[in-house]
Amino acid sequence: MEQGGREEEALTGGGRNDYNPGIGGVQIDGKGIGMKKPEITVARRIERLPVYLFGQINALKTAKRHAGVDIIDLGMGNPNDPTPAPIVEKLREAALDPRNHRYSASIGIPNLRREAAKLYQRYWSVKLDPDKEVVTCIGSKEGFSHLCLALLGSGDTALAPAPAFPIHVHSIAMTGANVIRVPIAPDSLFLSKMADIAEHMTPKPKVAVLNYPHNPTTRTVELDFFREVVKIARRHNIMLIQDFAYGLTTFGNYKAPSILQVRGAKDLAVEFFTLSKGWNMAGWRIGFAVGNRQMLAALARVKGYYDYGIFQPIQIATIIAMRHCDEHVKQQAKIYERRRDVLCQQFARIGWNVRRPRATMFVWAPIPKALRKMGSMDLAMKLLEEANVAVSPGVGFGEEGEGYLRVALVENEQRLAQAVRQIGRASRNWTT
Repeated sequence: MEQGGREEEALTGGGRNDYNPGIGGVQIDGKGIGMKKPEITVARRIERLPVYLFGQINALKTAKRHAGVDIIDLGMGNPNDPTPAPIVEKLREAALDPRNHRYSASIGIPNLRREAAKLYQRYWSVKLDPDKEVVTCIGSKEGFSHLCLALLGSGDTALAPAPAFPIHVHSIAMTGANVIRVPIAPDSLFLSKMADIAEHMTPKPKVAVLNYPHNPTTRTVELDFFREVVKIARRHNIMLIQDFAYGLTTFGNYKAPSILQVRGAKDLAVEFFTLSKGWNMAGWRIGFAVGNRQMLAALARVKGYYDYGIFQPIQIATIIAMRHCDEHVKQQAKIYERRRDVLCQQFARIGWNVRRPRATMFVWAPIPKALRKMGSMDLAMKLLEEANVAVSPGVGFGEEGEGYLRVALVENEQRLAQAVRQIGRASRNWTT
């Protein structure tokens, strides 16, 4: 057993299992009396969730690593660079203060919400009331899920992008609402589909989910796109939820717009922002939602029942992150840009035509024609088995993602180049 396993065993009282599964479905209690095994029935909302497609890949990855195989893991958008030192130091300092060991506020401490408002003013010239238009979240994923729970229920309908980051669809499904998938490309098709559904569907969609820069496809938009979306949403009274996780992970001269820059957007839109990417704070689980007051009040009400707030030292350190680490965010984006360039260059050398994205920490790679018949899931498994490289199959983001692989820029340039060389060597054997 590995060291971590021994430690866990010590903390949990050992690896011994006192529960006797018995024989033939009958359990034996401590007195030797036969007890029929109870039937466990999960909620119907859980049954609405599809099979987790990445589970098979994760299981194989774990098995190979336990066998000592060096896996180049480009599957998950999990930053491998360290959190800036000033943030870590402030966390250490704040954690030593016993006043910070108590419960916090579920919507976030006031100074953190004020700093979030300042960040939006600084980057996007968006003015926010930190008391009514900012709610702190345990990462944007938690906030997004709870906002869906606050806004949607059985009989409601929401629009979601296709393909989609899984939580953008599954959070809706778990509320009992219906999901309509809208293709995100080209932009004109998304807008026309959204308008057509809103015009002719009864009842009308209640919520539309946006995600730009987009995960997994890396698609980006300009502010005019959001202007058109807001126009449609206002006409048909549709609430908008925009996931802005990669708002500051942009390359070259491209600057991702905030939907709140559109006049009137705050009347019906909430935008989620996270420090996971630009500040390398993924494991810290810190983000916030900004925008419409009524939507945020509903989110705050749900969170008030579910959590007591983020550990206060993390919130205090996050203030330092937003106040003093702008230069780090710029440099981190340049790191991802250099990795993007190396990865795309290496893919071109092995005959893969991969477009260079303007944002995010991913490359959305079309599978070459000679390998496409294999399907993205089988190809991803084969790359892990024979090339020792983990990537995400496009179908894991919906059937619209079939024919693609999502490759995360979470290794250094040398490892990325090595990964593509291994992919090239392995894939040559499958086409001959």
